[in-house]
Amino acid sequence: MSGGDIAGLIAAGVFAILVAILALPLVKLGKVFDETTLAIRDVSKGITPILEESTVTIQEANKQLARVDAITSNVAEVTGNVNSLVALFAASVGGPLIKIAGFSAAVRAAIRGGRDLAEENTNTGGNSSTGRRAARASTKKPKAPRSDY
Repeated sequence: MSGGDIAGLIAAGVFAILVAILALPLVKLGKVFDETTLAIRDVSKGITPILEESTVTIQEANKQLARVDAITSNVAEVTGNVNSLVALFAASVGGPLIKIAGFSAAVRAAIRGGRDLAEENTNTGGNSSTGRRAARASTKKPKAPRSDY
């Protein structure tokens, strides 16, 4: 064996040791990939039921929202009906009530005017030449002077 052969053998031995040193991390990296694959498989097995449950939950929520939408539309319809009913009631009863209130105010004023007239007749000894106008004028309050500011 010559010197070149021995150098070749030494180089081949060093190269084999270098390959063995580099192969260890690659084997460990392969084991890491295997563990990662197992972890992903376990996670996907656990996520599948969760996704199914969330799908069912979302479907039920959509059903409830559809019910709420129907209830909301019914409430809007009832509100419109109540609004129309109130307007109808105000139109049909409001006018006569205003007339009755005006009539009762007129009757009250007439009764008050009659009392004032009777009191004036008793106070003046039956001389009521001015009549109701005097009775009304005596019951009116004097006007307060207006201020400029």
